[in-house]
Amino acid sequence: MFDELSSKLSDTLRRLAGRGVLTEDAVKEGLREVRRVLLEADVSFDLTREFLERVQARAIGTEALKAVRPGQQVVKIVYDELVALLGEKQAPIAFASVPPTIVLLVGLQGSGKTTTAGKLAKRLKLEQKAPFLVAADVYRPAAVDQLKTVAEQAGVGVHAEPGETGVVGIVQRGIVAAGKARARTVLVDTAGRLQIDDDMMAELARLKAAVRPHEILLVADGMTGQDAVRIAGGFHEALGITGVILTKMDGDARGGAALSIYGVTKAPIKYVGVGEKLDALEPFIPERMAGRILQQGDVLTLVEKAQSSMDEEESGRLAKKALSKRGMDLEDFLSAMRQMQKMGPLKNVLGMLPGVNAKMLQQANVNEDRLKHVEAIVLSMTPRERQNPDLLNGSRRSRIARGSGRSVQEVNQLMAQFKQMKKQMKSVGKPGARMPFGRGFPG
Repeated sequence: MFDELSSKLSDTLRRLAGRGVLTEDAVKEGLREVRRVLLEADVSFDLTREFLERVQARAIGTEALKAVRPGQQVVKIVYDELVALLGEKQAPIAFASVPPTIVLLVGLQGSGKTTTAGKLAKRLKLEQKAPFLVAADVYRPAAVDQLKTVAEQAGVGVHAEPGETGVVGIVQRGIVAAGKARARTVLVDTAGRLQIDDDMMAELARLKAAVRPHEILLVADGMTGQDAVRIAGGFHEALGITGVILTKMDGDARGGAALSIYGVTKAPIKYVGVGEKLDALEPFIPERMAGRILQQGDVLTLVEKAQSSMDEEESGRLAKKALSKRGMDLEDFLSAMRQMQKMGPLKNVLGMLPGVNAKMLQQANVNEDRLKHVEAIVLSMTPRERQNPDLLNGSRRSRIARGSGRSVQEVNQLMAQFKQMKKQMKSVGKPGARMPFGRGFPG
């Protein structure tokens, strides 16, 4: 997320922070570079200019220039202003005091609206908000079937009327069905278009007037940069959106949409989609996102993700086994790898660690496919071989390579790395011990 923006902005600020004394000219020169980085990231020109004016006004002053490390103070000022640009504070869904809370999900076709409805439903289910989906896209072929599928995957109820075209009636009856199902939150998946048009907005306006939603959330493709900001402005002017969900933020998004939408519409970003799976939806917290952009890490989100994804009992068993005299076997290793995969793509997880940047991730050769290859190799072993890796002679390794579709060399490499990991695990806690994650080790 924001790989290129994060790398360039951090490099620029690192040069500023390294100066012992900052003159006014040095600050202006550094901010010119920040300006270039933000514009390349597709942040709007007006917002960039206003952002830099605020930073410069705070940075060029007596207190800043007399500080022990004035460069560090400039970094702190940029961080504070980034937080303000991103919306200042987290804006969760405003739930009604008397259920159900009605949420309209709006947006253009291709933004991932229906999948996002399923992701949001799954998250709200975990938060005990009893979500219920309503299929109100009567135009796109298979839209109703797609919503039924994601509802089933999320384990939530859904109201759909295939063949019916009266959107307002469908949603009204859906809300009644949600009440009978004792749902507390109703998520309405509305129809999108290839572009904003009068018919779409008129239909959404009628729906808004009829059901009086508590939230109108725009689902926008984070990859589209300033187009997403323009689309947000159009929906906001017509409907008064109360928030935004940015999708596809796990890709090569330049960051312009996230950094511009709040400034243009004052509608906060509430969630970001960071993957294809239904659990790949994160709350948008400006302070943490600014920390990620400046490569200061996001340890709090990482801890929360681990707590919600990992089996605490199994994690405790694995930790105890790893430090035991016998150590982990390959059954334990496979369980540990699956626990880690629940947290999402490895690149995203490592990116939350302080100081880890895109260049480091590239050098570390983080490849999600390698994890699948390792899993295939381990699963091609017999239970006895997994529990006793010393049994793996040449003929057994050849059989495992054929069974997993990998090479004997990869099997040998995995076993060598596993042996090294066990050795290092046993040394954890001793003076001078290193963590058991050698370069190139899968995971």
